[in-house]
Amino acid sequence: MTAPIAPTREALFRPLEVRGMHLANRLVMSPMTRMGCPGGLPDDVNRDYYADRAAGGTALIVTEGIGVDHPTSVDHSMIPRLDGPESVAAWRVVTDAVHAAGGRILAQLWHVGPLWGANARFDRPDRDRLMQMHPMRPSGRWGTPGVTTYSERSIARWSPEVAPMTEADIAETIAAFARSAALAVRAGFDGVTLHGGHGYLLDSFVWADTNRRTDSWGGDLAARSRYPAAVVAAVREAIGPDTPLFYRFSQHTQQDYTVRKATTPGELGVYLGALADAGVDLFDASTRRFDDPAFPDLEGDDGTVTLAGWARRLTGLPSGAVGGVGIGTSLREQKSGKPTHSADNIDAVVAAMERGEFDLISLGRLHLAEPAIARVLREAGPLPEFVREVHEMPLRQAED
Repeated sequence: MTAPIAPTREALFRPLEVRGMHLANRLVMSPMTRMGCPGGLPDDVNRDYYADRAAGGTALIVTEGIGVDHPTSVDHSMIPRLDGPESVAAWRVVTDAVHAAGGRILAQLWHVGPLWGANARFDRPDRDRLMQMHPMRPSGRWGTPGVTTYSERSIARWSPEVAPMTEADIAETIAAFARSAALAVRAGFDGVTLHGGHGYLLDSFVWADTNRRTDSWGGDLAARSRYPAAVVAAVREAIGPDTPLFYRFSQHTQQDYTVRKATTPGELGVYLGALADAGVDLFDASTRRFDDPAFPDLEGDDGTVTLAGWARRLTGLPSGAVGGVGIGTSLREQKSGKPTHSADNIDAVVAAMERGEFDLISLGRLHLAEPAIARVLREAGPLPEFVREVHEMPLRQAED
């Protein structure tokens, strides 16, 4: 028998419909790269990893980033891909298991773009050929480094400029997203989400520092938004009118956490409006903390609205938030050696949802610490303790 919902948690357990996809609650398993897919294909370990979280009561599972059907989409042999019949069959096992457990699952489609080389491990027979490929970068630039977790040595290795993307590169990467989106539908996914943040390929066209093109793909923010909008339009055509399409976006990049691609709500509206017109159903706003104000210099209540809140206001579409739920230490602080500690900020999540900041809340590290975190939240129980050294190790080590 299902336990009753604690009075302080009711907002988290209201159903939601997104383009015909029914979600039993507002909880999402956030995408987290685990590097646990041998040869780029999910197996029984991955199946159980995702299905266990669905069985624990989380309504929506979002996969780790899945490389699209392009040779430079991802740069590690243990990162999954969706690029042909074999990958469709492998992912079908995962989606069937999640559905059997009562959940819904989206494929997060990914091309790392300028950040090709950050993982740099290939076990496949074509390793030498792949290592000689140059990354897809709009203007050939890695991006000006700022506040980042990358080492100076890594930045020195990756930052030299390469040839800018050609028109053929642009056309082919757009087509690659569309092909993989169609494969995702064949694999049984309930929808797709595009990784359009963090300095990866889609985001690199939006960021003025990495997009200095003078053709139709560069210029002001409206022009720099044309490439991700073209990808959205191609994916929408590939998946049809009935399949949900989410879009993850961010202000920051991994090259510099202080980057802001939109300095005003009006600029953000230009960017997100183009994506909404192209076919996005929900905007997933990726921030370091879910409740950080997007434009804190604005006066009055506008200065407290989050990035997810502005996406919702500006487009009229539902939005999702992520970042630091149940965790008192940022990911950047953890990587610099600061011990992790929990912080029960669920009441703040509920309050933000009730005042209309966002419709979905994604939990990452809490899902690693406790697959049944949805049940814990439903009953307003104590949050699990996340221990990075135990819970954030590569998937295969964690599950073996």
